[in-house]
Amino acid sequence: MERTQLFDLMGELKLYGMKAAFDEIMAAAVKRQHEPQRIVGDLLNAEISEKQARSIRYQLTIAKLPLAKDLDDFQFEGTPINQTLVNDLAGGGFIAQQRNAVLVGGTGTGKTHLAIAIARSCIRSGARGRFYNVVDLVNRLETETRNGRQGRLADHLTRMDFIVLDELGYLPFAQSGGQLLFHLVSRLYERTSVIVTTNLAFGEWPSVFSDPKMTTALLDRLTHHCDIIETGNDSWRLKSRADDHPTTRARPVSATPASSDGASATAKTRHSRGSKLGSDAILVMSIQPPPITRAWSKSSFPRPYIWRFTSLSLVI
Repeated sequence: MERTQLFDLMGELKLYGMKAAFDEIMAAAVKRQHEPQRIVGDLLNAEISEKQARSIRYQLTIAKLPLAKDLDDFQFEGTPINQTLVNDLAGGGFIAQQRNAVLVGGTGTGKTHLAIAIARSCIRSGARGRFYNVVDLVNRLETETRNGRQGRLADHLTRMDFIVLDELGYLPFAQSGGQLLFHLVSRLYERTSVIVTTNLAFGEWPSVFSDPKMTTALLDRLTHHCDIIETGNDSWRLKSRADDHPTTRARPVSATPASSDGASATAKTRHSRGSKLGSDAILVMSIQPPPITRAWSKSSFPRPYIWRFTSLSLVI
């Protein structure tokens, strides 16, 4: 049978992996004189590998992960994060045990990055998952209820291996939304693993759900089988920004320039009233700013001290 005929048959049977690897496998078989059984086995393995890769791509797509983040991109050094526990979660063992995970810490400490990385690793291992921003999920649950379809999303998510609830506590939602979220978590209990990222300690969760008793019941279900990862409060974004724009102290400016060049340099920093300051504008302020406990009024805002404004940070 001709090669083109074989390719046509593989296409009809949707054996795309076998078709893509055919020439390479046959060339190796002729060169090394493989047995027919070896050739067929290699073709079948190529097809299985392609189907698995296609399935992973599909699961990553329907998971709706907002970014492509992996653990290799995360800097654990200098953080309080338990790297061993994170790697264990990325292995997916918590899913088989229907365990949950809560990542708690300040803004910019890597909670979402880690949640996405864990999710991607689990999906590559064959798990099915879904990512939600908590407020978006609550809005969807409320819309579902208004349309008379309450419970359909919960039914769908109970068939998932895990879901990620991102940014719990960043934005408030109505008490009815909290009740719907509580009902969803109750349905997922010991069925689907839940990964939560939050900037709130557990004692602050009632401020989000507006019902202490319901919050206690939710926490009881969520933390019954749960791993907790503390990411600290030092923002990685602010630290990265500070590294990009190191703080330097400008030389004090004398009230009486020593030369005409000094006077000319000082004059260049002045702007007429109403003019727009550029991204590198220099403002003349005080050499010794008032104490932090003192109220800064117009009269107590002395001069001259140099503050340089860049596009992202304030450099003293």
